[in-house]
Amino acid sequence: MTIAIYDLTVPVYTRMLTNLLTIMDKAEANAAERKFDTAVLASARLSPDMIPFRGQIMIATDHVKGSVSRLAGREVPSWPDTEQTFDELRARIRKALDLLATITPADLEGSEARDVTLKLGGNDVQENGLVYLTQRALPNFYFHITTAYAILRANGAPIGKRDYIG
Repeated sequence: MTIAIYDLTVPVYTRMLTNLLTIMDKAEANAAERKFDTAVLASARLSPDMIPFRGQIMIATDHVKGSVSRLAGREVPSWPDTEQTFDELRARIRKALDLLATITPADLEGSEARDVTLKLGGNDVQENGLVYLTQRALPNFYFHITTAYAILRANGAPIGKRDYIG
């Protein structure tokens, strides 16, 4: 049995981003109950030298738009990283979900062998689609989604593994 790149991307990203919206809703409700502004959560981080929650969302959605666009042979959309509030972050997640809704299995057919070129450290790095997806895009996506979850959880949001997995 062959697994299609579409099956490794669009449904996976869609599920995790949808779960993230639910997690954010729970965190926001908890913040309201505890009478504090979600701006505290948007700026929260697990360690002083790490990217805050809002940055985790920006990077996770960047990996979504970047990977499906590159694998489909499309131009990667440019989104300014200006989101500060929970509402703005939700809108960015929904924008990524909207992009995913435009990708069809046919768009990604054969993309496992398609060359993908990335700029890393100022240099062009070329990988085939399967290596790019499985060794770069998906691990980075999961890292940032997991870190976003952990930041909210560490700040008291009543969320658990079921919320993360969906």
